[in-house]
Amino acid sequence: MAKKRAASRKPKRPKGAPAHLSDEAAREWDAIRVEYGIDDVAGLRLLTTAYEAFDRMRDAQARIQEEGITGPDRFGQLKPNPACVIERDSRAALSQLIRQLGIDQEEE
Repeated sequence: MAKKRAASRKPKRPKGAPAHLSDEAAREWDAIRVEYGIDDVAGLRLLTTAYEAFDRMRDAQARIQEEGITGPDRFGQLKPNPACVIERDSRAALSQLIRQLGIDQEEE
């Protein structure tokens, strides 16, 4: 009798999610869309823009993880990693777009 493989599968990517979003963002995009019944053009556009910001935030976080929060400039002085600004701005954009969709983050 053959041994069954451990179920170590990633959750499936939703079919309706925009192709350019990461798998993580696509799953979140679809969960929010279904839970809140977002199906109008404007709502879907806001949701897509929100999860584009989410992907940008995750990319910046990965870069910060690799490079650190600060780094030396050409004079050897420590300066903030520019990815910190991208992370902050993307997080703010995500939060603003979620609010525009009428989703109360405090409830969750």
